[in-house]
Amino acid sequence: MTENPSENPLFQSPDQNGQVPNQAQRALEMESRLPLTGWQQEVSKGLEYGLEAADSIRDRTIPTFSRGELPHYAGINTFLKAPYLEDVRKVGEYDVAIVGVPHDSGTTYRPGTRFGPQGIRRISALYSTYNFELGIDLREQITLCDVGDIFTIPANIEKSFDQISKGVAHIFNSGAFPIVLGGDHSIGFPTVRGICRHLGDKKVGIIHFDRHVDTQETDLDERMHTCPWFHATNMKNAPAKNLVQLGIGGWQVPRQGVKVCRERAINILTVTDITEMGLDAAAEFAIERATDGTDCVWISFDIDCIDAGFVPGTGWPEPGGLLPREALHLLGKILQRTPICGLEVVEVSPPYDISDITSLMATRVICDTMAHLVLSGQLPRKQKPAYIHPESQPELVAWT
Repeated sequence: MTENPSENPLFQSPDQNGQVPNQAQRALEMESRLPLTGWQQEVSKGLEYGLEAADSIRDRTIPTFSRGELPHYAGINTFLKAPYLEDVRKVGEYDVAIVGVPHDSGTTYRPGTRFGPQGIRRISALYSTYNFELGIDLREQITLCDVGDIFTIPANIEKSFDQISKGVAHIFNSGAFPIVLGGDHSIGFPTVRGICRHLGDKKVGIIHFDRHVDTQETDLDERMHTCPWFHATNMKNAPAKNLVQLGIGGWQVPRQGVKVCRERAINILTVTDITEMGLDAAAEFAIERATDGTDCVWISFDIDCIDAGFVPGTGWPEPGGLLPREALHLLGKILQRTPICGLEVVEVSPPYDISDITSLMATRVICDTMAHLVLSGQLPRKQKPAYIHPESQPELVAWT
């Protein structure tokens, strides 16, 4: 991770006249240093696989059959139109693996998040791989694949959890950086459980963006989307003292969960806490608590941490959340100074969405995450992180 500001690509010292370039000036300069190798390879592959265009087409980089990023409205829906990896045994050949978890059997009221992975992938086609302000082109700087969806079992939460844990553990152990498209937030438990299976004696901190604490033991007699962190922090590799919750508040925080937070001394900041102390101080708080004695950090981003006016397509919208700009700034600050082992974005529910804006927000969170990991030197990985234990170990706490 970048500790010295002068080592950050976004930092520029004053020029000979004592003037510091503004963000736009820095962005213009950074773009000039980015390669075009990935784009050229994509064009060549498109022409080979998709045939050369009709004679009337003057731009000879365009194939007959759409292959690659363009046009944004065409093609098969993978995330950012990344290659679909049918053989998941080869996932370790990529820096980042996108995996969908179409599961909403843990939803207590408004189902629909099983369509979250589809919605996120569909609107992600609107994006290119280049970000102006950050000076990052993901196509040029990392390798990305989409492994499709984990086979969840409708109406059976525990069997779905077993599938999710096995799938995430496989990606994590391969050395590829896992990015999970949810799915309701009940998947937070099996995703972390999959990580813990390959941590050996190492520990993981959890930074949880949400309006809800999600710390009940059960809800409606099952481990629902209000329960992931009660069970995740029962595991020896995920101590409750390293769970940080950002944005909690409103009228949908069950008292049973609050009691657990108090008993386990879980770290919580409300939206008011964050705005009053400032985003940078809140990021520092999250980093300090999540990394205290741990070896890596899992990011669980519930889209409803953002004010409901910006993300209507979610199962439990709650007014008064973070503004999108605040959430992205806070996330970026955390990512650049924390050893991140994976990301999940949950509770995107396309049936309730308007013009795909909630799915687009999820896409932005994912793309920003990859960009900040590149900026901080965490991607691409030069070798498999030392905290990944090659042998799978079952969790010590069983559910009966």
